[in-house]
Amino acid sequence: GSLRLRAIRLRRVFRRASHQTPKADAPGEAARRGGGRDASSGIDGRSAAKEVGRREVVDEKYKWIALSNTTLGVLMASLNSSITIISLPAIFNGIRINPLVPSNTDYLLWMLLGFMIVSAVTLVTFGRLSDMFGRVRLYNAGFLVFTIGSLALYAVSLWMTGKSAALALILLRLVQGVGAAFLFANSAAILTDAFPYNERGLAM
Repeated sequence: GSLRLRAIRLRRVFRRASHQTPKADAPGEAARRGGGRDASSGIDGRSAAKEVGRREVVDEKYKWIALSNTTLGVLMASLNSSITIISLPAIFNGIRINPLVPSNTDYLLWMLLGFMIVSAVTLVTFGRLSDMFGRVRLYNAGFLVFTIGSLALYAVSLWMTGKSAALALILLRLVQGVGAAFLFANSAAILTDAFPYNERGLAM
């Protein structure tokens, strides 16, 4: 009797073990699953590599575009700060004012120094605003303001004369100073963002 009980218990144990063991995959099923995962991972890897390649091409183009634009803007603003000295005789002859008359010396001084005063006073403030609202956006805004001021200066020199023309020229020079402050404040920061650390010396 004891032998039969032991045999029955062993059968029950074997049955439970057979029910708990998972079914084996059909032949080739595991290979197909693994192959599918490998194929999908290969596709994902290729798409990621293409995306990285596109980003590198875009970054490579962007940094040279940024360099050319900032170089042009800073060059114009730097020249404009001192080039007026050379053109002062032609400017005052065009608007028919003698700047050496004591009553007209204010026009002469503001024509020379107004641009530099405005750009120097607003430079730090515009740099902070650019950090808050976007450097490229405010650099482009400064470029636009500077260009509008330059074109308006040309128009005033053609159509106006006398003291009213001198006042208009001084005010437009101040507008140019505002645009130049945006250019000066953002050009170096834009280049620092666009170029990697090992090429920033070349960009600057």
